[in-house]
Amino acid sequence: MAAICVFCASSRTLDDRWLRLAADTGAEIARRGHTVVSGGGCVGMMGALVDGARAAGGRTVGVIPQALVDLEVADLKSDELLITDSMASRKTLMIDKSDAFLTLPGGLGTLDELFEVWTTATLALHGKPMVLVDADGFYRPLLDWLATLTDQHFLKPAGLGLLTVVDSVPAALAALESHLS
Repeated sequence: MAAICVFCASSRTLDDRWLRLAADTGAEIARRGHTVVSGGGCVGMMGALVDGARAAGGRTVGVIPQALVDLEVADLKSDELLITDSMASRKTLMIDKSDAFLTLPGGLGTLDELFEVWTTATLALHGKPMVLVDADGFYRPLLDWLATLTDQHFLKPAGLGLLTVVDSVPAALAALESHLS
């Protein structure tokens, strides 16, 4: 089965609905027999994601920079915990270790990871599927703005089309699995 990298928030102050979404995502990935690749943290949505995956019998791979290990936020229960020297090398390793990417709601770090993966796909550095879960319209303002990039010729429509946008985790996994088979 596939290694699915999930980008999501690590904030400790999130509403419970986002934590439930992350836990349900991890559990659904595990139920489908896939491995969860995460940013290697044990807090916020990232922690809920890996806890949900493990509760459903799934395998987890965490990729985390040493600086975050030093802050004691590493997912030490991870089946495989890979420690990098920087955030940049973390993203590179996450891309290398993953077959597909799923983005849940998050902040700057989540967006940074999404845009790194998306940018490298537009440059044909990988052909791995990418899905954005726009739960409750979380990403709608961003998606509307991104559409203006194509209107103004800053982004080719084909580049915009590399990212599949859905509104639920089951739809996200169905989209990823259709590209992986």
